[in-house]
Amino acid sequence: AQASLNAGLGALRGDGEGLRGQIRIGAPDGCANFLLPQVCGHITKTYPDLDIQIVALPRVFNLTRREADMAIGVSQPTAGRLMVQKIADYRLHLAASTALWQIHKRPERLSDLKDLPTVGYVQDMIFDKELDYLEPLGLRRVQLASNSISVQMNLLRQGAGLGIVHDFALPFAPELRRILVDHLSLTRSFFLIRSTDDRHNRRLNQFAQVLVSGLRVEIQRLEALAEAPGGKF
Repeated sequence: AQASLNAGLGALRGDGEGLRGQIRIGAPDGCANFLLPQVCGHITKTYPDLDIQIVALPRVFNLTRREADMAIGVSQPTAGRLMVQKIADYRLHLAASTALWQIHKRPERLSDLKDLPTVGYVQDMIFDKELDYLEPLGLRRVQLASNSISVQMNLLRQGAGLGIVHDFALPFAPELRRILVDHLSLTRSFFLIRSTDDRHNRRLNQFAQVLVSGLRVEIQRLEALAEAPGGKF
């Protein structure tokens, strides 16, 4: 399963030769839990003198104060002395566990969603408008809410409701299936954000190149698994 990731990162080995020391990455919950472990784990195997810290916090990181060496965001910042590089698009769909249909009727159209319990973000803790998935659907009540996508997914796995889930996270939750994929499909993007003060920092430039390459490969790999037969109702 890791063959494509290995190939993608292996191609950059020469460019990152000598990567060492500590690098801290700030990232939103979904990316930190379901993408960075595989990518960073592989990077440290390739560069054993490199120490990577992953800080998973549901907020924007202040790079000027050195809360992190670089951050991954879901939107492009509009202020600050920052360098921004688009990493990749990713997709999200409604998902639920089969356990939910033991209690409720499975929806056939988006208008049926109002009769089902919903899992999502705590509304006043959404730190980026790109994470406000449910508002466009008119689903203003979230019966079970968390600021963590990992908690949301565990609620969904218990059959507590339905919610919006990253396609790249679905392979980690075999109890979940995408639903109404022909009615709702969301696309968002990840961006790598760095301080312009680091523009000529060769070590961070090399690491950023390896990181972005690995994330692109891993998003593609996991989304392909979510698309596989049996991945939706």
